[in-house]
Amino acid sequence: MAQTPRLAVGDKAPAFSLPDADGNTVTLSDFKGRKVIVYFYPAASTPGCTKQACDFRDSLAELNDAGLDVIGISPDKPAKLAKFRDAEGLTFPLLSDPEKKVLTAWGAFGEKSMYGKTVQGVIRSTFLVDESGTIEVAQYNVKATGHVAKLRRDLSV
Repeated sequence: MAQTPRLAVGDKAPAFSLPDADGNTVTLSDFKGRKVIVYFYPAASTPGCTKQACDFRDSLAELNDAGLDVIGISPDKPAKLAKFRDAEGLTFPLLSDPEKKVLTAWGAFGEKSMYGKTVQGVIRSTFLVDESGTIEVAQYNVKATGHVAKLRRDLSV
């Protein structure tokens, strides 16, 4: 299986400018001077992605208190993200990358194994970007369930 180029600790985080659930443009540089968790997920309103988003929602106060913002990115269109946000009471930005350019730049789209088959798709991934835009944590193929709790333990939050 061909390996998608991946980001590593110490790499410069690829810049992005994407619409959020309301169609407003959000850029990585909007978070300059703050640490931000950027996570990539396959599809809004699916069971695993809902569990992961709700775990981030439920941990958001503690993450924010520790100086960490959260952004979720998927290939979904803004209207679907708005429906997902409203249904689940999500209070962090959900960004739309239907052309998968940002997903690909971050190594979060490519060949993966699913049910024993090689497919092209979103690779569930999480990154911590520091105040200057450098990758501090890069995790690929994370599990939807339990991932946020593990991330909080790893970051001592």
